[in-house]
Amino acid sequence: MRGPSSSSSVSDGTNRSWLAQGLLAGSAVAAAAVAYTVISRRRSARLRSHVLGIIPARFASSRFPGKPLVPILGKPMIQRTWERAKLATTLDQLVVATDNEKIAECCLGFGADVIMTSDTCRNGTERCNEALQKFKKKFDIVVNIQGDEPLIEPEIIDGVVKALQAAPDAVFSTAVTSLKPEDASDPNRVKCVVDNHGYAIYFSRGLIPYNKSAKVNPRFPYLLHLGIQSYDAKFLRKYPELAPTPLQLEEDLEQLKVLENGYKMKVIKVDHEAHGVDTPEDVEKIESFMQERNLS
Repeated sequence: MRGPSSSSSVSDGTNRSWLAQGLLAGSAVAAAAVAYTVISRRRSARLRSHVLGIIPARFASSRFPGKPLVPILGKPMIQRTWERAKLATTLDQLVVATDNEKIAECCLGFGADVIMTSDTCRNGTERCNEALQKFKKKFDIVVNIQGDEPLIEPEIIDGVVKALQAAPDAVFSTAVTSLKPEDASDPNRVKCVVDNHGYAIYFSRGLIPYNKSAKVNPRFPYLLHLGIQSYDAKFLRKYPELAPTPLQLEEDLEQLKVLENGYKMKVIKVDHEAHGVDTPEDVEKIESFMQERNLS
């Protein structure tokens, strides 16, 4: 039998060498990509290090006038939200932004800082932007903490801040939790769908996704949007200049203006017994929930 030729041996050796070099190069590229991602996220966190928390509160709600002042087991709802938000570790400062003297007086009474805003703000995001303009101090992130979430966990506030700090391509971050089947058809419970990388695709008052059977799929992990959201401060200043968009107007959801204009929104999934107060009927529900769990 004839053995392999010397030229074949050289060729095989060369091929193996190229393969090894290619694998090493590929590993180096992958390692460099990971390192770049880590450095970018750390740099983003450093650049977005100063955080302002704002609780926008208006008296003239169409569904529930005077909602911020409604008592929840003896305390005004806005006070309960403030006390929970104060426990968040990522906030450098926390204020209530309102256009109403009664709300301002109530908040000052329990020790909150208050910024007065105009009554022309169309939504909480615009109210947050107006409040931000009144600060001389520079903030990198502004967190919009809904005043009708009196049981908001401070960990969720910290979570949306850290999510935005870690996503330099996003200008907005928010949180979702599991949707309860009984809330599927409630238009006051906003639903959300996200992509495989944790960025928002769409928000709706209707059930999404909606299947062809027109029934809730008990095996599908539907997501409920929680009202809290954080913004890159530079983007927040730009937000009021963006014209209202068709989907935003149809659903009456301010997040959609962000998505329709092509901006990215990071979403985190949390475990949260969602008890936002949208209607007077929700007050009794949340008080029962608190009493059952001995929450004062």
